[in-house]
Amino acid sequence: MPTESFHAPQPDYRSGLETDLIHAGTMRSQHGETSEGLYLTSGYIYETAEQAEARFKGEQSGFIYSRFANPTVAMFEARMCALEGAEMARATASGMAAVTSTMLCQLSAGDHVVAAKALFGSCRYVIEDLLPRFGIAMTLVDGTDLDQWAAAMRPNTKVLFLESPTNPTLDVIDIAGVAKIATSGGARLVVDNVFATPMHQRPLALGAHIVVYSATKHIDGQGRCLGGVVLGSEEFIMGSLHNFLRQTGPSISPFNAWVMLKGLETLALRVARHVESAGILASYLYNLEGIERVLYPGHASHPQHNLAMSQMGSGGPMVAFEVKGGKAGAFKFANALGTIQISNNLGDAKSLITHPATTTHQRLSEDARAELGITDGLLRLSVGLEEVGDLVRDIDAGLAAI
Repeated sequence: MPTESFHAPQPDYRSGLETDLIHAGTMRSQHGETSEGLYLTSGYIYETAEQAEARFKGEQSGFIYSRFANPTVAMFEARMCALEGAEMARATASGMAAVTSTMLCQLSAGDHVVAAKALFGSCRYVIEDLLPRFGIAMTLVDGTDLDQWAAAMRPNTKVLFLESPTNPTLDVIDIAGVAKIATSGGARLVVDNVFATPMHQRPLALGAHIVVYSATKHIDGQGRCLGGVVLGSEEFIMGSLHNFLRQTGPSISPFNAWVMLKGLETLALRVARHVESAGILASYLYNLEGIERVLYPGHASHPQHNLAMSQMGSGGPMVAFEVKGGKAGAFKFANALGTIQISNNLGDAKSLITHPATTTHQRLSEDARAELGITDGLLRLSVGLEEVGDLVRDIDAGLAAI
């Protein structure tokens, strides 16, 4: 019987990554179902009162309550471990639940956090506003400058946090370099790996201690369900995170976990298409009148292009670009699009565009946005699975409207 710290049995041979995305972590019931079982249950039945007591004491394996663990969720966690090369994982209700739980489960008043300035707006809120309310100090640095990371370290620094590529300007941060600084200072490095996807970047292999995902994005891949996941060592998951999740309850729905399992089956195929089309669109945008700048790690003009190629092996599925005319120009461009949809989400089969200055990063001050390069003309494009020629024609229509 599985336990709360369940790892589904894995084959005794090393299978290919695409195979793991389909088969890893699968548990079949007595019915022998092909598709993973969806266990929509909040609780579990015990044969005797003595068995219930033994499970709560940890003397007997078995599920207790779906806020703690669930068979469908356990399969998703095990498959993510196989994909990421992690010892353990815990799924959460959303990507932000994963980020917040990762921070709060290991930090106390008097601790210190160092984070990159370039973060998703909600992540920056957690670092800049939420943690200090509980007596946790923080320092924001230019994530691309290793000297700033090193200079910010203190004896009480417990966590370093970054995303790479960053949202929305696609800066690429040297994960291995920051990991060395964290390790030498006795801290843990947490990496938000959403933009790179686990297909093109493996933070744990680069020295990071913990990796978090919004599974809502490419892991689901079709904009259906919210979910998150935290991956790391057994020591961190069981020693810090598991009991925090058990007691505070940011649990993923078994149905959402089942959707994520289905998404993982096609992740490799989808991300390959996203990245291929993103490269084509980025190259096309570089040659257009009306485009002030293009930010794409896969293009030689990107300031961290060489690092991106060595760390990610590709430019990724996201493109950012600035149009002429500021906010008015950006709005005219977006409103003229047909195939590409306006949305603050990303990682969807549909191509989605957003204006960060008025959506995902609107809570930042004008000076803070300027420091990060988030101008009024900047647009963030999550490249979908459509025919790339249709996306090119949509871009032309947007520019014609400016």
